Amino acid sequence: MSSTPREFDIIVYGATGYTGRLVAEYLKDKTGLKWAMAGRSLAKLEEVRDLIGAAADTALIVADASDPATLDAMVKRTKVVLTTVGPYQLYGNELVTACVANGTDYTDLCGEPAWMRQKIDQHDAAAKASGARIVFSAGFDSIPFDLGVLMLQKHCMETFGAPAPRVKGRVRAMKGTFSGGTAASLKATMAAASKDPAVIGYLTNPFSLSADFAGPPQPAGNKPEYDESLGSWATSFVMAPINTKNVHRTNHLLGQAYGADFVYDEMMLTGPGEQGEAIAKHVASTPMMGGADDPKPGEGPTKEERETGFYDVLFVAEYPDGRTARFSVKGDRDPGYGSTSKMISETAIALCAIEGAGGVTTPGAALGEHLVDRLQKHAGLIFAVES
Repeated sequence: MSSTPREFDIIVYGATGYTGRLVAEYLKDKTGLKWAMAGRSLAKLEEVRDLIGAAADTALIVADASDPATLDAMVKRTKVVLTTVGPYQLYGNELVTACVANGTDYTDLCGEPAWMRQKIDQHDAAAKASGARIVFSAGFDSIPFDLGVLMLQKHCMETFGAPAPRVKGRVRAMKGTFSGGTAASLKATMAAASKDPAVIGYLTNPFSLSADFAGPPQPAGNKPEYDESLGSWATSFVMAPINTKNVHRTNHLLGQAYGADFVYDEMMLTGPGEQGEAIAKHVASTPMMGGADDPKPGEGPTKEERETGFYDVLFVAEYPDGRTARFSVKGDRDPGYGSTSKMISETAIALCAIEGAGGVTTPGAALGEHLVDRLQKHAGLIFAVES
């Protein structure tokens, strides 16, 4: 973060979109926070400000991804830019460049690993020089998983004196939908892969966000299997391709704190017996995103659907000698919208609250336990050791 005084703590870029509006609605009640709403249309910003009941004097800033000068002017005014304007590979390039150049912290909801790797290669050194912390993936992908593994490994170090070389991330339960932005990002990534074969390499390499580090082979996690230790069938989890890469990047940024031989995968538990097997096989053969029924950017569930959603993720640490440990992360809202909007908001607030070295980083590496504490106090997440 730049030491130059800034007019605002946080600017929400994309405040007129569905998720951006939820973020603005969350931040409006935070006392002592200097924040502003930004987007392409002043009229729409005024409409959303009034719709969410924000103060009449809430600052409104017109900025457009197609006009880099407006982005540069915007980021100069704030400590942190929180952007919900994706797909980021289409609308995020100039904004990241402006934040890096001006020493402004940045956080987003990106789940686009090929683009993220490109930004690491392009901007990590310059961000370290300017002090800008570029924090990708601050929503359901990948905060519960990134911080869940971080806290499990902390527990393992305290209990066993060494990190666990093998961790399994298992989604036990989840109610809610993925966002229209996530679906749009998948489509944009597939389009990019069809034009550039290098994108496929970034998508398939579990260490593609970990510079040139090449770790041990990782489980694919893409076929139904029965997990004897958990007494349940497990199947592929749609967010695993981005979450696992972020977990490995956090390990890399923390100096291989989980070990250079760390093995990690994610799957969904579907239950025991024939029913669990049938569900596992159905999920594995039925794409959760990429179809005509995907939500569109700007669309989303009702307030009741957001508030009745939830998720429950189990992390299991395993040692070669048979020792194990269990840790869970639970959220009190639907993952794609209700919980995500709170998680990215608290990430931005945490960036304002604590200093740190610049660079292209992750929530776990940049904010760690400070963010865990904020999420538990304010955002409805529970991090807990299980017996």
